[in-house]
Amino acid sequence: MTNITFYVPQDAAALAVGANDVAAAIQAEAKKRQLIVNIIRNGSRGMLWLETLVEVVTPEGRVAYGPVEADDVPGLFDAGWHEGKPEHSLYHGLTEEIPYLKKQQRLTFARVGIINPLSLEDYQAHGGYEGLKKALAMTPEKIVEEVTESGLRGRGGAAFPTGIKWNTVLKAQADQKYIACNADEGDSGTFSDRMVMEGDPFTLIEGMTIAGVAVGATYGYIYLRSEYPQAADVLNRAIAIARETGWLGNDIQGSGQAFDLEVRIGAGAYICGEETSMLDSLEGKRGQVRYKPPLPALKGLFGKPTVINNVISLASVPIILAKGGDYYRDFGMGRSKGTLPFQLAGNLKQGGLVELAFGVTLRELLYDFGGGSASGRPLRAVQVGGPLGAYLPESQWDIPLDYESYMKVSAMVGHGGIVAFDDTVDMAHMAEYAMEFCAVESCGKCTPCRIGAVRGTEVIQKIRQDHQREQQVHLLRDLCDTMLSGSLCALGGMTPYPVLSALEHFPQDFGLEAAPAASQA
Repeated sequence: MTNITFYVPQDAAALAVGANDVAAAIQAEAKKRQLIVNIIRNGSRGMLWLETLVEVVTPEGRVAYGPVEADDVPGLFDAGWHEGKPEHSLYHGLTEEIPYLKKQQRLTFARVGIINPLSLEDYQAHGGYEGLKKALAMTPEKIVEEVTESGLRGRGGAAFPTGIKWNTVLKAQADQKYIACNADEGDSGTFSDRMVMEGDPFTLIEGMTIAGVAVGATYGYIYLRSEYPQAADVLNRAIAIARETGWLGNDIQGSGQAFDLEVRIGAGAYICGEETSMLDSLEGKRGQVRYKPPLPALKGLFGKPTVINNVISLASVPIILAKGGDYYRDFGMGRSKGTLPFQLAGNLKQGGLVELAFGVTLRELLYDFGGGSASGRPLRAVQVGGPLGAYLPESQWDIPLDYESYMKVSAMVGHGGIVAFDDTVDMAHMAEYAMEFCAVESCGKCTPCRIGAVRGTEVIQKIRQDHQREQQVHLLRDLCDTMLSGSLCALGGMTPYPVLSALEHFPQDFGLEAAPAASQA
């Protein structure tokens, strides 16, 4: 009897809509029909509006059905889905031919949704560990040169050149160095870190190991947010497998090089996504922003030189080493090289993950991939880059998504999170929310952020209540200037971005007749 293979995601987004129930229903229904099935739990393909997306292996390739619920399973078997037949409304054809996937340029996410996340054989069969093998045969200087040549910049928001950071740690003299992976993915509308950790954990382990070999660090930490228990489980199991098979430890694949790592769980503080607060938390202290200098690259974790990168930055390293810096650099535009996994959220028909080279526009992402608003109403505003990102009106949706182009309009690409709002949104309320968010999440170390966000919330409330509106708008602008210039870190320093963009582009929501003077943000 033919063994039928089903792929059912174990990604957190799929689990939230019943993926485990779907897998159990497939097993039970197949048993009733005396069919032998093999269910592989993969990561998500990133088409979240189709979850649970079930794929069936056929001679032509994997065929997709979704969104599947447990109650749909008997009818799908009746329609012959186990043979890849199209006689069901949930049939989408060959997975790779679905336009949403086919139009992407997947480098970092090349394996996510395709492999069994905890199968080392699967990982290596799809190019895994090729980058580390090459790195082990190179000098540390040459590895850093390759990463520098690729043009890779920090994917956590700051966009600092990764090669420069690594080179600083490489040249630092110390008896111990560390690699710290910032997996505290706290920005609204972002989930790419989670998806790669749950769907392809070995690529993060490999990237961190390459970083360790490059700078002379022998130990690493993944600082993971507590809200990601599934990612923690997958990562810990993958780390154990890597140790057992010699890809982590005191003598990596007989090379004489040592590197090991562990997962540390945070406790829900947004501020610990800031790199120095994360270091304090890793050291067992309350997470507070540190003054710079000294830079973490010279005096970081436990006072030792430390490479701090986020998940997507480190997960992008294996392909750079495997295929060369030039290969990666050929994607993108200007100084924004490579690809970025954009995450579509908010009021969109087709929310999910889209990996593309820098230079794509917001309009393309919203309509060609996102399918427009879920409500059917016109889209009005889009926040890019998390809760500290600017709100962009339609007039700015054709600006190429790259770091410098967005900087010119007082916006940021950040971690690639995109949250869309239709024409029912109250932008004055959103501006108030941004200030409130900062007030709640501030570590309290600097006055502009600690006091400014509280006063800012009060001022916006007075504007909305028409209490000396013109004076309050002037006061709000002064307050934003103080926060921009005087805050110790980006939390207070960038909270004015959403506030001023809402005020500038949507003045009518604040009861203003015309747009105020352009912001200096």
